[in-house]
Amino acid sequence: MPATDWETITRAKLAGFILGLGLFFLVLFRCEPGFVFLLDHANLLFHEAGHPIIGLVSARLEPYGGTIGQLAFPLVLAIGCWRKREPLALAVSSIWFFENWFNIARYMADARVMELPLVGGGDHDWNTILIRWNLLAYDTRIAAAVKLIAWVGIAVTIGWVLWRAWQDRSATQPSGVSLAEL
Repeated sequence: MPATDWETITRAKLAGFILGLGLFFLVLFRCEPGFVFLLDHANLLFHEAGHPIIGLVSARLEPYGGTIGQLAFPLVLAIGCWRKREPLALAVSSIWFFENWFNIARYMADARVMELPLVGGGDHDWNTILIRWNLLAYDTRIAAAVKLIAWVGIAVTIGWVLWRAWQDRSATQPSGVSLAEL
């Protein structure tokens, strides 16, 4: 599809996005590392919902269900926004998707020490998963890589929004007329 099929990012919409992004980063940096208040409480609901849903398919895959659940909801939202060609809604849902990776990294890094409180006091998903893959000794290294992926994903998303806004601004300027003539 051509770029013109996307909803236009106006200056006002871009300003709102940047303001919202600033508030997001303020909350992100003021909260406990890997746990954004309110947002990660909602993510926890999706995480816990993922266990029984995936567990219906396979008991062996059930430990993966939490992580799949918390990533699936923002991913489905992002796909819907992409299909509707709504760039800012896509960006927000993509940032939500990648913010989840901070929380997942926090959980992974806890796989050996198992100090995080667990809902219902059940098994530690990432302890189970990393033992199964014989990677438990690398829990913090894997978590660091996941955290890096989160930052890169958020940065690429922001870069894409700025590029789209620039493309939209360039498309609205009359061709053949210099800015000095306007």
